[in-house]
Amino acid sequence: MSKDHTPPPENPNAGAEHVAAILRDRTVKGELPPRARSVERQLSAELDVSRTPVREALKLLEADGLIEISLHRGAIVSEFRPEDAFNLFEVIAVLEGLAAKRVCERITPDILQHLEDLHGTMLDHHKAGQTNGYFDTNTVIHDFIIQTSANPVLISTHQRLMIRARRGRYLAIMEPERLTQAVGEHEELMAAFRARQEGKAAGIWETHLRHTGQTVAAVLRSGLDS
Repeated sequence: MSKDHTPPPENPNAGAEHVAAILRDRTVKGELPPRARSVERQLSAELDVSRTPVREALKLLEADGLIEISLHRGAIVSEFRPEDAFNLFEVIAVLEGLAAKRVCERITPDILQHLEDLHGTMLDHHKAGQTNGYFDTNTVIHDFIIQTSANPVLISTHQRLMIRARRGRYLAIMEPERLTQAVGEHEELMAAFRARQEGKAAGIWETHLRHTGQTVAAVLRSGLDS
């Protein structure tokens, strides 16, 4: 009997996750602004995929709180209000402060070197005025600190909250004064890591995230007032 060489069917969830990742990135970076419509047919043609993974991807974004889906209007990018930003970052600040403390308690030469390398790359992007490169490296730093905390409850809670909050972090770095302040706070955190000052690392990082939340809320509020 001859063997069946028919390839296995594609995993629809893998396709949906790929499309969802693209749409999340566009939403975070403002390419899909609040109240913008995401049309299945157009996305399917643009991304060269069938409408099934697009439809499933939109459901994933709805679960994330990034879009709202209704029968008559379709998929609409959710609004991100000032109070949303303030409340999100108030909680995230505490989580990230705790994560920084845990990292400082268990830091090794390899962990510190990896943070030094990421920090240097982020500074290079900042000096070159490369906003997207800065943001992407900055995100990797925050995520690495969370993961290295080795607290599974902290990690999973932070991951759920940050799906929406990343939009705010990108808005914050568009403010020149806040960007300068944020870079300084990153420098302070690295100094605390080098000196193994757990309490100082926690305080610096919690303040850093609170400042981000305040900036995002102010940016969103100014948009409502204009």
